[in-house]
Amino acid sequence: MYDNYGGNGQTAVPMYGATPQYGNLQAVDFNGKVPFVGRAPRKSVNLVAVVTCLLLPILIFVVVFAAQSFELHYEQPRHCLLLCGGMLVAVFIMGYFAYSAVMQRTVGVQEPMWYVLAFASSLLAWILAFGFGQANFEANMQPFYDTNNLNVYQSVNPAMARGSSMMDAGRILFTPDSHLDLAKAMGFQNVDKFCVAPVSAGPRGPNATKLETYDFWAVGLNCCSGFPAEFRCGDYWNPKATSGLRLMREEERAYYRLAVQQAEAAYNIRAKHPVFLYWLQDANAELFAYEAEGFKYFLMGGLWFSCFQLFTSVVATIALSKTSL
Repeated sequence: MYDNYGGNGQTAVPMYGATPQYGNLQAVDFNGKVPFVGRAPRKSVNLVAVVTCLLLPILIFVVVFAAQSFELHYEQPRHCLLLCGGMLVAVFIMGYFAYSAVMQRTVGVQEPMWYVLAFASSLLAWILAFGFGQANFEANMQPFYDTNNLNVYQSVNPAMARGSSMMDAGRILFTPDSHLDLAKAMGFQNVDKFCVAPVSAGPRGPNATKLETYDFWAVGLNCCSGFPAEFRCGDYWNPKATSGLRLMREEERAYYRLAVQQAEAAYNIRAKHPVFLYWLQDANAELFAYEAEGFKYFLMGGLWFSCFQLFTSVVATIALSKTSL
């Protein structure tokens, strides 16, 4: 069954058709030697593809997030949508290449899979940036732009000034003797409690001067019990608070107007042209805090997504280096 070539101590090689001895499972060559089988070479990493998969989604995220959050959205909303739409078209173009790569692999052609990763990351980046940017705009930047574009009135005496002459006010800085007349506070409830208190001037407490008309009202949401003469909104407790930041939420204005009407009936006062304000010590600082908060969320969002994308790219590089790229 075995043929020993020359009998020179060489390993016996089984003849054609013979069964090798049990346990001898290694392949041998015609000289009776076991050939060396080396490890398959590791796939090389396409550095250009890695960098593209890392930076392209981050670029899409930052551009869309910034467009949705800041002045372009406020001043030119149509151009903002065009820019975001253009970035989405770029994502879909990457999706076409990803689809082609998957289809080629189904027929045995080893197309690079980086297209799939780039498309998935870019689509996720666009969706997150568009949604978070819209939320940041509505919560922080739109109130800042709306109020900052209105006028600032200084040294306003609530006993003398009229609301009809300050309907374009964004910030009102009252005279030092101005204060909230908490004895005339009121709340209107419609699911939430809409709380109001008039701004007055002169003496406080029972000897407070009754004004001809109360046109300036501090407001707040869910910061009173709903009963008369009870108000805990804004800087109501601070004797140095003498300024107001204009209420810009149109959906709340009607409910505050109903609360003022209740106060008129309960305290026998008049409010001809009520202007609704958040009562603060420094309205200017509060206004620019909106802007700072908007920029903070933008920077935090960009940093968070960049870290996420870096982690994803590293994991994908390790995984794809073991397979066909």
